[in-house]
Amino acid sequence: MAVHYHRGRAGLFTLPGTLSPSKLVLRGAMTQRDLHPETKAARGASDLKKRNGPLAIPIFQTSTFEVAENEEMVRANHSDHFYTRYGNPTNTAAERSIASLEGVDSALTFASGMGAITTAIMALLRSGDHIVAQREVYGGVSKFLSQWLPKMGIETTFVDGTEYEQHGSAIRPNTRLIYVESPTNPTLRVIDLKKISGIAKEHGVLSMIDSTFGTPINQRPAEWGIDLIAHSGTKYLSGHSDLICGVIAGRDELLAKIWETRTTLGNCMDPHASWMLTRGLKTLAVRVARQNENAQRVAEFLSRQPKVRHVHYPFLTSHPQYAVARAQMSGGGGMMSFEVEGSAEEARRASEAMRLFTLAPSLGGVESLVSIPVLTSHIMIPAAERKKMGVTEQMIRLSIGIESVDDLIGDLERALEAVSAPQRAQVG
Repeated sequence: MAVHYHRGRAGLFTLPGTLSPSKLVLRGAMTQRDLHPETKAARGASDLKKRNGPLAIPIFQTSTFEVAENEEMVRANHSDHFYTRYGNPTNTAAERSIASLEGVDSALTFASGMGAITTAIMALLRSGDHIVAQREVYGGVSKFLSQWLPKMGIETTFVDGTEYEQHGSAIRPNTRLIYVESPTNPTLRVIDLKKISGIAKEHGVLSMIDSTFGTPINQRPAEWGIDLIAHSGTKYLSGHSDLICGVIAGRDELLAKIWETRTTLGNCMDPHASWMLTRGLKTLAVRVARQNENAQRVAEFLSRQPKVRHVHYPFLTSHPQYAVARAQMSGGGGMMSFEVEGSAEEARRASEAMRLFTLAPSLGGVESLVSIPVLTSHIMIPAAERKKMGVTEQMIRLSIGIESVDDLIGDLERALEAVSAPQRAQVG
């Protein structure tokens, strides 16, 4: 049985006689919820019924769909067989897969991660509303909350992410949303999602997380009560540094409102990019497993180096939220940052001395990358605010890929030697 979506005022629901993505029946008594994340990633949200058809998801590379008569066009208006700005079957396939991985009703794809976050917030808030957001968020989101939303009459109060009493005390009668990011970029702090969802529910407000660093393999925020999950799909979900996309996942009634806004703003994803996303999702679990293993060893190596002042990685026992990370994450992830002893110039020299770690922005691909946050992700944040976030000029961010971990450690050893050699010469 083919599954088709129909988008109505109540959100995503199926046409009569079809199955919702959270209740797809597989052969025997098995359901989608019985499957492990590795299987969901590899097989998408498809059922396993034997039938004739394409094994790979087809690309519906079309802007519009034809109908036989006008009444059918009216019915198609809220479906993925009307106009690609509204929806597209290839986009739907990617959305179903991500919703299944996150264990939620629905998901929507967007042209970028920032497009997903900004569209969701604009869909659910209006002038006069208020947001409580943790201070340690991605620079683009911080700029949107602090500089763009005030133009629309929406105010944000920033709090320390792990100081949970600050979240509660910042809530006002007009607060509509608590926004968090975990693990954080680039400090890798871990937010207690159960506490955040509890605060949100106590005050009757929505909770939303940027879970890009976590991935649905390592953490599933809905299991802890979070209402909306955002991803920059550019990163781990696609995994190959070759497309830009964003995702919002959550309950049907919230996704319906976001879909209406996305349709108006036109912030939709191209079908070919969606097909590339579905292809990337098939290897998400195996990629993340390797990145978890590599990152753990790299973090342990860096923590022993005299030229390294501090290493930020959730699964190091020295991490301040180690217990929380272990409780709500199945892996530490492929992201980390560390601070070198000395000046900002030494951090730059170390990053430029690396060869396997490519000096580039972004993250989450199969290749390892290195960047300086104050020059990339947080360059738009004032220095005083960066200091409050814990983002220093000596900080280097690493995105760990799937290469040999021994080669990666060797590259880091050479890079650290390169910055310490001039100092030894001066002392001698």
